[in-house]
Amino acid sequence: MALNEITAIEQVGFPILTILIFLPVALLVALVFIRDERLAYRVGLGGATVELALAFFLAYAFRTGTSDMQFVESLGSIPGIGVGYHLGVDGVSVLFVPVTALLTALVILYAEYSVRSDARHYLIATLGLEATMMGAFLSLDLLMFWAFFVLELIPAYFLITRWGTGERRREAALSYIHFMLTGSALMLVGFVLLAVNASFAGGGGLTFDFMELLGVSVPASMQTIIFFFLFIGFAVKAPIFPLHTWMPKVLEEGPIVGMSVFLVGIKLGTYGMLRFMIPLLPEASVRWLWVMAILGAVSIVYGAMIALIQTNLRRLLAFASVSHMGVVLLSMFTLNIYGLEGGLLQMINFGIAGAGLFFVAGFISSRIGPPDLSSLGGVASTAPWLTVAFLVIALATIGLPGTNGFNGEHLVLIGAFEVHWLLALAAGTGIVLTAAYFLWFFQRGFLGEVNERTASKMKDLRSREMIIALVLGAMIFWIGLATTPFVQRMRPSLEALEARSLRSGESGAASLRDASGVGSREIHGGEAFAEIAAVRVHREFVERGGGSERAEKVETIPTPGISDWKERP
Repeated sequence: MALNEITAIEQVGFPILTILIFLPVALLVALVFIRDERLAYRVGLGGATVELALAFFLAYAFRTGTSDMQFVESLGSIPGIGVGYHLGVDGVSVLFVPVTALLTALVILYAEYSVRSDARHYLIATLGLEATMMGAFLSLDLLMFWAFFVLELIPAYFLITRWGTGERRREAALSYIHFMLTGSALMLVGFVLLAVNASFAGGGGLTFDFMELLGVSVPASMQTIIFFFLFIGFAVKAPIFPLHTWMPKVLEEGPIVGMSVFLVGIKLGTYGMLRFMIPLLPEASVRWLWVMAILGAVSIVYGAMIALIQTNLRRLLAFASVSHMGVVLLSMFTLNIYGLEGGLLQMINFGIAGAGLFFVAGFISSRIGPPDLSSLGGVASTAPWLTVAFLVIALATIGLPGTNGFNGEHLVLIGAFEVHWLLALAAGTGIVLTAAYFLWFFQRGFLGEVNERTASKMKDLRSREMIIALVLGAMIFWIGLATTPFVQRMRPSLEALEARSLRSGESGAASLRDASGVGSREIHGGEAFAEIAAVRVHREFVERGGGSERAEKVETIPTPGISDWKERP
């Protein structure tokens, strides 16, 4: 997985990634000195719009067809410490940038309705949160990523405690901080071990540079230790069962719109697994694939079953998010191209749809208080556009054809089936249960008899709420009906990741083969790359309309040690 770097100066002529990180910082500093809240709101919204335009320009200017790291900016590392300023994006990270900018702009757009006190400081905290998340997605230095990961806790704490809606919001904030600090401490240990190993292997100083660490071999026994240090750190953030207990507290007690939108919409935990764990620890990723698959399957079913009995929309969405992260975890650790694409695409899809549902929960709460079934009923009669907004976003989460969730779920199921049919069954069960809890809530809360106690308060969407609903709806149908441009941006990087997993070592493949009881042919270095190239040519032939995958039998790449050679679905 040796990657080349294309600098930002070569591509666009200016340091676009640095601007994306520090523009929100400049805005929040400016807001410190602006006392007029209306002016502060305009400055915040204007700056967020500029950030959004830059983020979409980045995605548009991104070169498809290559796994190279792009828009790279580097100032070198500090001698002896190995920490450096190194930014870049590839197919794994590029789509998270516009999603983060979009959600920030929508949160600020809605702030005038949702924030009734001290809006200036709310904007400062929101922009600080955006800056830290942008920094995490753009960092190619492990310690730099870790620093942004930890700095995110500062604005998050103030958003929960200052603008939370529950009486136990301070307790929820402390629970969040404790979980995140524990996870980040374990993550830091894993990163330091990677740097120390690189120092011993190369005979030089420490390095935390992701690009350099890709070329360093990590002993198998050490890979397992580092793998679980990093996994726990990222699983807490995701969250993955059983490290999810902070999530319902924060989403129920914290701000309805704002922090909750970012927690559900920005998938930093599972991104970290895909960005760092799998490429830097490929042998451990193969060896412990079955553990990840089991945790993913349990998260899917557990989260969905608990969501099914919730009467409060905010708690329902919290457990739905746990279930969705189980889908992503299961899909990523199939370690085949379809599973990797499905997992990454679903991170984007669940981010947009999950954030959209929390916006709807916010719309409802601003009218009648907590979005509980006891206060709902017959909403379709009094607020038809609000009803349509909820239904469209919920159907996208379920995976209705034409919405963004459909193609992602299709890829997840294919990738899971290539590993084992039981994984595909677990993923399919999640889809069925997702339909059950969302449609059950929709039927009871939005259809049926009108609740006379709240009917007079249940007004339809206001202008800015309508803008938010239309923007999110446009994203849902854009990705659903024109998925190819999104997949084209991620595919080369994920193919390189798949190739690295295939070369990860015979011992890991052998252990998986013994555990699964399914035979598979050994694949070695050059042979693996030759077969990957053959499959890539075939895929391109199919996508250009030259044939169909069902029309000819193609011998394809199995997931190491688990899948038999078989025809692609």
